[in-house]
Amino acid sequence: MDTQSSHRYSVTIVSRGDAAARRDATAQNSRFVRVFEALAAAGIAAQPAIYDESFTEAVREQLLAVDGVLVWVDPIHQGKTRAGLDALLREVAARGPWVSAHPDIILKMGVKEVLYRTRRLGWGADTHRYDSAFAFEAQFPQRLRGDGPRVLKQNRGNGGQGIWKVEVLPNAPTTVRVLHALRGSLPEDMPLDAFIARCEPYFGWGGCIIDQPFQPRLPDGMIRCYMSGAKVAGFGHQLIKALIPPPPEGPDAPEAQPGPRIMHGPDAPQFQTLRRLMEDEWTPQMMKLLAIDEASLPVIWDADLLYGPRDADGADTYVLCEINASSCFAIPDEAPAAIARTVRERLVGARP
Repeated sequence: MDTQSSHRYSVTIVSRGDAAARRDATAQNSRFVRVFEALAAAGIAAQPAIYDESFTEAVREQLLAVDGVLVWVDPIHQGKTRAGLDALLREVAARGPWVSAHPDIILKMGVKEVLYRTRRLGWGADTHRYDSAFAFEAQFPQRLRGDGPRVLKQNRGNGGQGIWKVEVLPNAPTTVRVLHALRGSLPEDMPLDAFIARCEPYFGWGGCIIDQPFQPRLPDGMIRCYMSGAKVAGFGHQLIKALIPPPPEGPDAPEAQPGPRIMHGPDAPQFQTLRRLMEDEWTPQMMKLLAIDEASLPVIWDADLLYGPRDADGADTYVLCEINASSCFAIPDEAPAAIARTVRERLVGARP
């Protein structure tokens, strides 16, 4: 008998919540219900594991009792970071259970610094990294005045936190107009040195600030390429409003709200060129550059891409603006089955 195929694997799905959410959590009432269903169909027993720093010990016991741990927790949530959770996940992984995404992999590919490290790949742009407040203050003003509008990004964050469009006002080289990517934000004019001071806290937990050129085709929308391991699991296209000034009616007007994310499967005809680039070129190149083997890639992650300038033949190009590896959700209808296949392959590969 094949003991590997007959083994009943078990996993937990970790998400953040309070004590009441932990007490009441089931696979059926979870927002990951379709992932639970796909795992069950693949012969994998799965249970929810609600996490908060106030009951870390109970979560530790739960995670150590399974074969694998799948994690959907944002880098920043209501002022809380993943610092405590990441330490727990490293401990759990060292004691046996397989963890995806492992915190060390997130630090390689799921932070904004990946935009700088992979800037020379086909999805790259004129990207810079500031490692200290001193370097930022010394280098950013000249770059801003010479290169046009820029987008600054704190290294770790989500939901638009710490992402800014910055441009110099005409005839006022020491004054900038800034727009935060957080929903509901309004453009603000302020002295450049005051804005630089505002960004200093980003050098704390995140460690650096990433600087990219603003992409004029932003109104054409963002393509989210969903990956399970090294294979495309689907696409999402959304007309986003972040970093676009709101209409005169204000940031709460219907016209200021992002459009729905239209989901597509991996075989969607309009995205096959992008699929080929992701699977055959960019993901293998990223893995080599960041020293990530295929078995360590998250079971679900996504590359957020904006449309770059059209090439000489009029075809679209793409610019990477973010990789999400901590908490990639919502996902296309095809993705839960892809996740379950990848999970089973990883668990079989990890079993002695």
